[in-house]
Parts: sequence; structure tokens; C-alpha cells
Amino acid sequence: MKPTATITLICINVAVYLSLPGQSPAYELLSLQPLQPIEGTVYFHLWQVVTYAFLHSKVDIAHILFNMWGLWLFGSEIERHLGHRRLLSIFFASVLSGAIAQLLTPMMFHSEPAPVVGASGGVMGLLLAYAFLFPRRKLIVLPIPVPLPAWLFATLYAGLELFLGLTGAQTNVAHFAHLGGMIGSGILLAYWGRRYTDS
Repeated sequence: MKPTATITLICINVAVYLSLPGQSPAYELLSLQPLQPIEGTVYFHLWQVVTYAFLHSKVDIAHILFNMWGLWLFGSEIERHLGHRRLLSIFFASVLSGAIAQLLTPMMFHSEPAPVVGASGGVMGLLLAYAFLFPRRKLIVLPIPVPLPAWLFATLYAGLELFLGLTGAQTNVAHFAHLGGMIGSGILLAYWGRRYTDS
């Protein structure tokens, strides 16, 4: 099966990246804005819980490159195994749950609210799904230069995201959106059951 849904998601992300200036009103309107007021104004709109996943940083091209690489690496295999609709279900469930987690984080931890962009929540959800479906597949993903089983890699990555999110050791990264993406994916996979897993 050709991974057409994965390819389509990548093409939309790249098209938006190339066509939408980073400082444009449209970019701000589609970014995931915090629920809290910024200088007395609330900029959040409901559609942003989806549209933010198709925007990427204009000052760091690695942002979109790594996300699209992860989308292809995990998404194409998941799509071949589960089909187009289930791949899209996992991706958008992860995007939504990542947005919810990011919106609630400033309230829970009294951190500074800031707009968020990027498909990372969706990609992290795909990583969890990949580890669930193919737990013994080996992954070599930098900065870890050794092959690890997918289940172990996903576990270590989630642990690192939680540590960085709680300690604030790495700023300007939406760690809780990443973790939220994994939670959304996990809930959907649990609802479907284990009949899709593969060794």
C-alpha cells in the first residue's frame, strides 16, 4: 500500500511552510495561542488546536525537517499496516491531545504562556503507535547512536520529554505538547485493542 495519507500530510506542511510568512497575521491566527490573555487580549481560537500542527518555525529549518522526517519514518509504516484512515486518526488525535496538554500547562505549572507551532505532537503520537505496533523493530535515531527496540526508544524519549518539561532545562520547546500527543495516541490504540500489533 502506498502511504498516500502520510505523503499528503508532508506536502501540506511543506506547502504551508513555503507559502506563509512567519510574521504574517495568518501565521499568528493559525498558531496555537494560549488561553491566557497576552497584554489584555485573548488570541486563542478553537481551530488552532488543529492548524498549529501545519505551521513550523521560520527561524529554524531543522524544525520542519525533523518533523517531516519523523512523519515519514513512522507514518508510512503505520499507514501500510493499518491503512489511511487509522493513520490519520492517530495523527489528528495526537495533534488534538497535544494542543490540550499545551493549553493547560501554563495553568498547572504557572509557566509563561506562549504560542506554539509544529507537527511534533502528532509525530510523537506516531512514534508511540509505531512502538506499540512494532515493539521489537530496531531504531537508530540521533543523538542515540545505537539501535534500540522501538518500545525502549519511545519509553526513553517520553521520559526525556517529561524531565525536560518539568525542569525547564530546554526552553522554547513544547515538551508537554509532545507528551500530550503520545497520550492521545495511546488512548486511541487502547480503544482499538491489541489485535493490530506485530512483532
